[in-house]
Amino acid sequence: MSGKETKRAAEVLLDVLEGAGVRRIFGVPGESYLTLLDALHDRRGRLDFIACRHEANAANMAEATAKLTGRPGVVAVTRGPGATHATIGLHTAFQDSTPIVCLVGQVARTMRDREAFQEIDYRLFLAEVTKWTAEIGEADRMAEYALRAIHSALAGRQGPVALALPEDLLGEPAGAAPAPPLPPLQATPDTRQVEEIAGRLAGARRPLILVGGTPWEEAEARALQEAAETARIPVAASFRAQSLIDNESPAYAGHMGIGANPALVRRMQEADLLIAIGPRLGEMTTDGYRRLAVPAGEVPLVHVHAGAEELGRVYRPDNAVPAAPGRFAAALAEALDGSGAEKREDWFSDARADELAWRTPIDNPGDVQLARFYARLRERLPAHAILANGAGNYAAFLHRFFVYRGFRTQLAPTSGAMGYGVPAGIAAALEHPDRPVVAVAGDGCFMMAAQELATAAATSARVVFIVMNNGMYGTIRMHQEREFPGRVSGTTLVNPDFVAFARSFGLPAARVARDVEVDDALARALASDGPALIEVRVDPRAIAPGRALES
Repeated sequence: MSGKETKRAAEVLLDVLEGAGVRRIFGVPGESYLTLLDALHDRRGRLDFIACRHEANAANMAEATAKLTGRPGVVAVTRGPGATHATIGLHTAFQDSTPIVCLVGQVARTMRDREAFQEIDYRLFLAEVTKWTAEIGEADRMAEYALRAIHSALAGRQGPVALALPEDLLGEPAGAAPAPPLPPLQATPDTRQVEEIAGRLAGARRPLILVGGTPWEEAEARALQEAAETARIPVAASFRAQSLIDNESPAYAGHMGIGANPALVRRMQEADLLIAIGPRLGEMTTDGYRRLAVPAGEVPLVHVHAGAEELGRVYRPDNAVPAAPGRFAAALAEALDGSGAEKREDWFSDARADELAWRTPIDNPGDVQLARFYARLRERLPAHAILANGAGNYAAFLHRFFVYRGFRTQLAPTSGAMGYGVPAGIAAALEHPDRPVVAVAGDGCFMMAAQELATAAATSARVVFIVMNNGMYGTIRMHQEREFPGRVSGTTLVNPDFVAFARSFGLPAARVARDVEVDDALARALASDGPALIEVRVDPRAIAPGRALES
């Protein structure tokens, strides 16, 4: 290394991350990576460390950041308990195909394989929830490993990777300054295949496009939307991919997720051509693999996915296209010329009418009407506002009645993990301080990440937390009542005073128990210069849209 600047391995790692466009590392500090924290000290303002209160939440913040930016999200955790906590976020990133890098402090190399304090072999432990996990053994290979981590997270089917960093290695001199990371490597569809599929679409009378997955650019999604409008082809969103298409577009036909519109499900099953651009066609989108027959049913299927290994894994398509969904969508949009639009007009307009009827507000038991709550929330938010949520029956109201208008304005885990909405909302507010951010959570979901109100307060993250409080684990209670009526067991919750809890962190907070209180609470919270909270008292009988529990 004669004549070259010598840097610590930790500094080389941070150089690579900065070169990949990373601006924040989320984490809970630990003694196993003190040298990395020290290296971050001089990069404040360029590469900031966001100290969180739980590693699962830190990993979810990294995942949400990656969803919003397309750049790798980064989480740093200490060995043992820190890494095990973070696996919730890694699992979400894996199922959602989100590129994140998890940095794990590791025991010193001289202590390996002795079951030292909090020692785990992460190459074995994280194999099921990462695309690639490695442990670095030599400081002068830090750049190599870090560059490979970025490349692996972004290439093909995107996802999480992990690097175990022995604590004694981070301070050692490392090799030469790294080259910049490669641009994300994604497959471009074959032109002849695109033209063939465009020709099939032109001849179809009842086609349906289903969008989801990653990666997408806004221009690609908008090109597909405009082409679908011209060609009169309805477009539906797969589970929690609703903001890929403007829900106000005449082409938008609805959300193929949990509790999907029965009319939309029938439309998919009656289609003479289904083009799935991006989604894996997983359990939630297919309702337990029942909406479409496995491995091949009566609906002709074109399946586009960034990972070639996913094609044919469950469903056998007529056309399998290994390509980035956004790139395919843009190419398909260019190939479509509107041919055959007239014969699809009734199919197209009926699909839209079904969606508008489905999202029309309906009543629920109690003094707060949830469908109307979300309609009023939407009226107060611009199209580019970001909404985050976790998992639970409360989200069914949000997904059905809120109208997403801006690209990638929905942050929600397809893994179904509770506790996601609060950290995702904080990450979104930090990434886009100029955009309104709302994080919706049920009372059970909120309490899994409630400690991060401290992080929101410390960073002045401008996010409105909405807690839907019905005093129970609603999804499990619904299934419990269906399977074992009247035998409540383990699903009742004892909650704190959420308003007082939020105020203890310095957040303005309000409680909504009646419809007449909604507008004032929303206005005050959205006007806040920092985080704010609204608790909504939900009648326990209002278990899901159009469904009520017995009192």
